[in-house]
Amino acid sequence: MIDDGFVIDAVTHAYNLHPTNFRAGRYAASLAQLIWGLHSSLSGETHRVPTEAGFLKDWSVRELAHILFVESGVDLAVHHVLPLRTLYHDGLCSYEKSLEIKRRYPNRFLLYAGVDPLRGTAALEDLEQQAEELKPHGLKLYPAAWLGESFRHTGWRMDDPSIAFPLFERARKLGIRNIAVHKGLPMGAVPIEAYKVDDIGGAADVFPDLNFEIVHGGMAFLDETGMQLSLFPNVYVNLEVTGALIVKRERWFAESLAALLKWAGPAKIMWGSGTVFSHPQPALLKFWHDFQLPDDLVQVAGMQVTPEVKRMILCDNYARYAGIDVPAVKASIAHDEFSRLKARGDIRPYSYHEGHHD
Repeated sequence: MIDDGFVIDAVTHAYNLHPTNFRAGRYAASLAQLIWGLHSSLSGETHRVPTEAGFLKDWSVRELAHILFVESGVDLAVHHVLPLRTLYHDGLCSYEKSLEIKRRYPNRFLLYAGVDPLRGTAALEDLEQQAEELKPHGLKLYPAAWLGESFRHTGWRMDDPSIAFPLFERARKLGIRNIAVHKGLPMGAVPIEAYKVDDIGGAADVFPDLNFEIVHGGMAFLDETGMQLSLFPNVYVNLEVTGALIVKRERWFAESLAALLKWAGPAKIMWGSGTVFSHPQPALLKFWHDFQLPDDLVQVAGMQVTPEVKRMILCDNYARYAGIDVPAVKASIAHDEFSRLKARGDIRPYSYHEGHHD
């Protein structure tokens, strides 16, 4: 918590970035290097893993939980299954890790299933299994895959009736209402076309009873993303990676946030750290305690980022989006192991393995 306010981190990842997990050669390495590059360039020195080898490893769910709930002000987090199995042997964030999270930390995490729509019927069957075992709050999708022996980068569109719509229909049948899709940030050195947002509206229009969450909103295609927010009541934006810009690229973050606010106000913007991509605490503290839009960007946004707006972005919007009973969650975690560890105070970043073991 920050000043008694509840914080929901809408996307986190227990990555397996170790080179032994690479399946698609240079493409897997390219994405791993992108993640490392973002971490090293956007993190302050006090919350930065100092070496590439120390970062490109298999991060455990216990490490992720310690970073979020002991070392930072996050109270509840969302973990995504990542289905990138043509790139990484375990998909990058394995299904098994989400099962472990569900077993060990049910009061601290929500889970999103993850499938590859290009697998057709197999993707529907995969979603059925994950829905039964994970009881997910949402579904995470990637708009491209690496297919065949050459690992050709192939995209698909959210408004495709033959690829996307059967998956959305199955999700709806299974009671999954929140569909998150990676946009705005190409996955390494690959063509950018699949990461545009011009396909979101077609899906939102055909499935008005589903919510569509644009992940990495604000990294690129700002006006296009903002327009989707303003036109469709069931489209939202997630600030994963974008939020981390505030630490060392504050003007970039401010311009991105102002551009989103000018189209639809603050009610559809949700905080996401992407941890372990970056440590969540520096961005969280700076946003809550210090951040204000410069005067010229207040004119763009039509508003200032007040404490009320910050609470909406850090908690209220996602709680409403996903149907979270915040008082009930507060009560369930008030005296758990993470709250007790945090109460000891002054926990150093990335300090889990100092005296702790899974």
